[in-house]
Amino acid sequence: MKSAVLTVLLLVGAVQAQQNFTANPVPDAPNPQKFWGMENKIDFSILAGQITVDAITTQRGLNNGFRETNPVLGPLVTRGVAGEAAASALGFGFGVGTAYLLHRTHHYKAERVAVRTMLAVEGGFVANNLLRLY
Repeated sequence: MKSAVLTVLLLVGAVQAQQNFTANPVPDAPNPQKFWGMENKIDFSILAGQITVDAITTQRGLNNGFRETNPVLGPLVTRGVAGEAAASALGFGFGVGTAYLLHRTHHYKAERVAVRTMLAVEGGFVANNLLRLY
């Protein structure tokens, strides 16, 4: 009998503790990772530099008789400096937007992988342009 009373008291105490805990919900914790942290600032600065070099070398290549092989941005790039600036801005905005979307959905590893992949691919484009020009 004593053990049954003790068990009931323990269960009542546990239920009471849970009710008090749920009555005062814990506010959402702040996100420990910021999107514009030092890592992303450096990565996107490098990406902006690579896009700039890509734009310059693409225009030089077009002036030397080469042709643009990108079917999506090709119509913009062949319209001169203004079209190249628009294509570069669209590309950079798409890159930052993709990373931000991954960050907001808490896919931090995928965000890092995506940004590093963007850097590698853009670096390949720049290297290809430089090899063909010089």
